[in-house]
Amino acid sequence: MMEKGTLRQILLITDGCSNRGESPVQCAKRAYENGITVNVIGILDESESYVNHSLQEVELIAEAGGGVSQVIYKEDLSRTVQAVTRQAMNETLQGFVHKELANIFGTERSLEEIEPDKRGEVIEVVEKLGETCNLEVLLLIDTSASMHDKLPTVKDALFDLSLNLEARLGDNLFAIYQYPTEHGTIGLIQDWVQKIDSITALFPHLVSGGITPTGPAIREATEKLQALHNRGEIDGAKGWAEEG
Repeated sequence: MMEKGTLRQILLITDGCSNRGESPVQCAKRAYENGITVNVIGILDESESYVNHSLQEVELIAEAGGGVSQVIYKEDLSRTVQAVTRQAMNETLQGFVHKELANIFGTERSLEEIEPDKRGEVIEVVEKLGETCNLEVLLLIDTSASMHDKLPTVKDALFDLSLNLEARLGDNLFAIYQYPTEHGTIGLIQDWVQKIDSITALFPHLVSGGITPTGPAIREATEKLQALHNRGEIDGAKGWAEEG
């Protein structure tokens, strides 16, 4: 019997290739090896082309991180953030299902290989898990100079995401970090909370500018998610969110 478990994800929002530090692809791969999915949304202005070499990295990072990627125009960002999070969650759950099927049947079997009368039951389990599993999402926002005009759209998209996921039965935890910062690779915008309503007040204080150290940012984001468990902070974060 599958347990609802916790899905841990980094959602990276960026508009260009990294230009400092270790490979973001390798950092995403290490995150995935530690049970953390890396999903990436690449943002374009209307004047930019989808065939933009600075955004080819987006797909490679997501692939290495076991996640999904989308390259979109900033006007579509709000809808895309929700879609990518849902898609990533479903794909992760399907991975759990495949492992469970291997335990049951003694060999790897895909969903399509299951008898039709049993397949519906499995799909129902996946959908139920999607509503009941605990979800931890670390939102990693590129605030390099070229993102300046896109940050208001990012703010609206993340607020919509929080509202969209409130209907789930499982617990949601969000943290928001930006990169780069004046004194380090990533900087805290919002510590772990169940809702990101306060993001409207937080975003006007963001300062864009500087280089794009995406690899180091993914590495540090991975460490933050791991520390959430290692220090036993989940219950404390939930309690603080409920009291706030």
